[in-house]
Amino acid sequence: MEKQQGFTLVELVTTIMLIAILSVVVLPRFFTASSYSAFTLRDEFIGELRRVQLMAMNNQDRCYGVNMTASDYRMMIYQTDCSSVIVTGTAQNLPRNTAINLNGNTSFALVFNRDGGVTSCSAGCVIKVSADDTLDITIESQGYIHGR
Repeated sequence: MEKQQGFTLVELVTTIMLIAILSVVVLPRFFTASSYSAFTLRDEFIGELRRVQLMAMNNQDRCYGVNMTASDYRMMIYQTDCSSVIVTGTAQNLPRNTAINLNGNTSFALVFNRDGGVTSCSAGCVIKVSADDTLDITIESQGYIHGR
């Protein structure tokens, strides 16, 4: 009696199902324009804004802000007048195929006053974060920062 070698039907079907699931779930992430999540970028930028806002509220002798360009953002420390830069922080590069803009501008500065409000957004601001999706960050006139 000869023993046949090979895979059983159950093994073949299971393998085909696993390959199908992987191709539907994992492969599109490798071939999209941006594999960076807009939620991750939004949360990262909200964290930076809140950190700078707290520094401005806790250090009454200076103003603090975030300077945004098309490719990066950085913390800035200003004199008491909130216009003369004392210290320029280290640039945090944006991931590839992502963008952050305010009113269509990718280059802008948000300066927080001692009360936690943004001097250039007295009526509030909406910042757009774009990656695999487009999300909003809202800075209310009172200084409350949140994602929508």
